[in-house]
Amino acid sequence: MPRVKRGPKRKNRRAKILKLAKGYWGMKSRGHRIAKQQVERGLNSAFAGRKDRKGDFRKLWISRINAAARANGISYSQLMAGLKAAGATVDRKILADLAVRDSGAFTALVDAARKALDKAKSAVAR
Repeated sequence: MPRVKRGPKRKNRRAKILKLAKGYWGMKSRGHRIAKQQVERGLNSAFAGRKDRKGDFRKLWISRINAAARANGISYSQLMAGLKAAGATVDRKILADLAVRDSGAFTALVDAARKALDKAKSAVAR
């Protein structure tokens, strides 16, 4: 079997792990084996955190929309049902932005939702 000359591959691979482990405490930043475990765990947490962030923003948007909707005399669930009935294709991110920055436009959307709800109620009553 021929002799394999690896060159600096092993050192480079280990240096890459230790570079990622910079800032960890103790052997987690100095020892390759422990640093490798900690870096793997950190990367998994970062992946999960990116997924969690999407849910966190959704919660924030919903709370902002709810606060603005209640200021206009309607609940969040009624507002969303009315917007769906009205055929509005505005998502929660945009609604929350309108609630914070442009209250006039948000009030117009609330009025449209109210009209659509009233129309739906009268259709059911018939």
